[in-house]
Amino acid sequence: MSEHPYSSPKLHNAMWPGLVGKEEGTDHPPISLERMLELTAGAEVDGIKFDGIDYFLFHPHTDPDASDDELKRIADLVASHNLKIGSLVAPIWPGTVGGPAMGTDEERSNFVLAVKKACRIAKIFNEHGVRQYGVIRIDSASGVEAWSADPAGNTAKIAETFQEAGKVAADNGERLAAEGEICWGAMHSWKNIIELLEAVGMPETVGFQADLAHTYLYLMGYNAPEHALLKEGYTEEEFWAAYTEMTNALRKWTIDFHVAQNDGSVHGTGSHDKTGRHCPADDPNGKLDIVKCSKYWLEGAQDRGIKHICWDGCMFPNEMLEKQETWNTILDAMIKVRDQCGWN
Repeated sequence: MSEHPYSSPKLHNAMWPGLVGKEEGTDHPPISLERMLELTAGAEVDGIKFDGIDYFLFHPHTDPDASDDELKRIADLVASHNLKIGSLVAPIWPGTVGGPAMGTDEERSNFVLAVKKACRIAKIFNEHGVRQYGVIRIDSASGVEAWSADPAGNTAKIAETFQEAGKVAADNGERLAAEGEICWGAMHSWKNIIELLEAVGMPETVGFQADLAHTYLYLMGYNAPEHALLKEGYTEEEFWAAYTEMTNALRKWTIDFHVAQNDGSVHGTGSHDKTGRHCPADDPNGKLDIVKCSKYWLEGAQDRGIKHICWDGCMFPNEMLEKQETWNTILDAMIKVRDQCGWN
């Protein structure tokens, strides 16, 4: 495992790019956990390797109702690659365990149930020793169009559901991070997610997960033009002024962080709604200075309990994901973020 002379963030790779937007019987089928672990463990740059993984708690990687013994087997498998487990993605969407956080009583109850199941798995991983830090990732599991039928009422419902889920997390010593993406109702703009988090009112337990690719679309107001901070053709000076405004507003809520790249477009594969496109770390069309943008989010990160950062590259073609060089390039970008944005 990579070591560093000061208490800098650990470097993690996400497992869900092998699942999100992937469908059996297509040219982008799911990639097994075993293969994703092999690719992660195989990445190396100047003797430095990934420290761990962030993990999606759903089929085919994991049965959210797996037995204790099966979960311990998974923990052993991850540890056998000299990797830790960090943040966990709760199966809060319809078709998994959960349902819309603004839905029916049953759907909202299932949302909370998904968080309960995630907390159970987290406890087993923690007791095993393979997991020592990280959060549980959620979102509203609700579309923007459905939310917009009653913005105030639906935001209030989502906040109540998050509060119930937050109580479960707090009772289990966990924190919930709501990932800001333009495809989730009440979370589809930087202002809407702040309103939601303030309505939840549990800053010690329910916070924000920032992703460089997704939050770039916040700046452009993709699904909320009234909240746009930039217009096409913006100057570099205008970009950094807007980035400062957005990160200043969201930083205090940020308890989990994804390194990523975006080319300014949206993308969806399979059943996943269109959201900010994840691009390769070295994409020539990338809009972001990955290291500089990361600095804005990671300022004071250690004080907010962040101990690792994770690469997120959802909906990459399988051909790209299966190339070891892809992960070496990603790891190289992660190392640069760690070395220039870490904390003493």
